[in-house]
Amino acid sequence: MDKNELAKSFLELCDLVSRLRGPGGCPWDAKQTEETIKTYLLEEAYEVVDAVDQGDQEDLCHELGDLLFQIIFISALAEEKGNFALVKVIKEITRKMVNRHPHVFGSVKAASAEEVAENWVKIKKQERGLAEASSELMESVPSNLPALLRAHRLMERAGQFTAGGRDMWSKAQDAFHKLSRVAAEKEGKAVKQEIGDLLFTLVGLAGQKGLNAEHVLREKNERFLNRFRKKPSL
Repeated sequence: MDKNELAKSFLELCDLVSRLRGPGGCPWDAKQTEETIKTYLLEEAYEVVDAVDQGDQEDLCHELGDLLFQIIFISALAEEKGNFALVKVIKEITRKMVNRHPHVFGSVKAASAEEVAENWVKIKKQERGLAEASSELMESVPSNLPALLRAHRLMERAGQFTAGGRDMWSKAQDAFHKLSRVAAEKEGKAVKQEIGDLLFTLVGLAGQKGLNAEHVLREKNERFLNRFRKKPSL
């Protein structure tokens, strides 16, 4: 990596955002606010995920650029209002990542990815001054995440993935049996609740296997679509 070229390219992009927002710039960009631009940020993030799923490196490079632009743009909006500058964003995430990796930058030992994840949750609670059993860390999981991903994060922070896999498998079986008992009922309230319980438990089962249910279902969606793509058109 050429650090001089990296610094030059990054500063050029920052200057470009300033030009777009400044006098004689783009009227559309000048009108944007954090509220209006957040939708584009979300869309670009999903397009990055899609590029990863497709394995298209050229497209991934393109989409990462779009996402980076949104991050710099939103940081510029904050700086204009005197809230914070992009340099603070960069310094804060650097400091946080150093603090969250004491097994790399400190004396803590972590022999596995699971130990790293456990330490991560503990450090996050310490940073926020939360008690070990506090629910505030779970409540901080964004409510607008996709439901499967949010369930994964909630269970992750609750430490559910560290329990025995057999226990979660038993819970999934119990949830399925409960659903089967109410599935024939005309009243949908019980069915709705039991489906929710089963889905939530399956998220936990996936997590204990080192999987993310959101990713698992995305892959299944693609396999389902491929069945139709292969059919000859009429």
